[in-house]
Amino acid sequence: MTEPSPGLTSGAVARRLGVAPTTLRSWDRRYGIGPAAHESGRHRRWSPADIAVLQEMCRLTASGIPPAEAARTARAGAVPVAPVTADPAPAREARSALGDVRRELRGLGRAAVRLDSGAMDELLESAIARHGLVTAWEEVLAPALHAVGRTWETSEDRYVEVEHLLSWHVSTALRRVGSAGRAGTPGAATPPVLLACVPHEQHTLPLEALAAGLAELGVPTLMFGAAVPPEALDQAVRRTGPAAVTLWAQARSTADHPLARHVADTSWGVRGARSRTTVLLAGPGWAGRTPGPGMLRPAGLREALSLLRGLDITARTGDRDTV
Repeated sequence: MTEPSPGLTSGAVARRLGVAPTTLRSWDRRYGIGPAAHESGRHRRWSPADIAVLQEMCRLTASGIPPAEAARTARAGAVPVAPVTADPAPAREARSALGDVRRELRGLGRAAVRLDSGAMDELLESAIARHGLVTAWEEVLAPALHAVGRTWETSEDRYVEVEHLLSWHVSTALRRVGSAGRAGTPGAATPPVLLACVPHEQHTLPLEALAAGLAELGVPTLMFGAAVPPEALDQAVRRTGPAAVTLWAQARSTADHPLARHVADTSWGVRGARSRTTVLLAGPGWAGRTPGPGMLRPAGLREALSLLRGLDITARTGDRDTV
């Protein structure tokens, strides 16, 4: 009788799906998207059923659905496993926190529909202060924006004013966080992280959230915003010698892979000690291809901040890639 396959390692699964191994560990730790059977002290092995859940998770997050919501949907299609017994007090606290987030999300949506600017400002400030920028973005701000966007798309373009007003207030809240972070950070002559939307891409709010998070970490940034022309991006890279370049693409139709390759291949500095930058392919538009050399594709805001923080530390110590 043939022994059942032990399954794939995390590294093999990460290569197959085109995500970083750290993403798999993060999804397992935060959302329970991990191997159904895992023996303590042994390497994780992913069964075909486990990989199917991961593939659905990747598909949902690539479509713009927040990770927590995507995880719940992905797990719903999986064969249920026996629950792990947990201490009731932390479980109650987790349920309470989840209930708070859901109330904040509903409250923000209702305030947006009412065009209530004051209430939106208060709710956004409260969510960020209570949960931190990353959790507030993933669980409150981004879901509210997606919900409002879906509403006007399915209502014959009604409520466009709601989306515009909510977007403005979210942008204002993110810039406020970024300004506070920069105010507490001493100036330093270190390479910045360059943030830009690819040509024809107008969605800037995810990049603004990333800029705010980097400011909190003390990482210098240059935000170039929406629809940056290729020539302008090329000149910005050559002039600043950035620690990293983050390119945002919301849709596959805007993801410019030749441009990303060009940026990753761009070098500067004196002959014999020329440097190149790392390119982060951020946003659902880049899904479906394995990142090329010199490129990374973070799964979300949290992973992007972790990767860019690491690259910034490397740049500060002077250990830059050379060609």
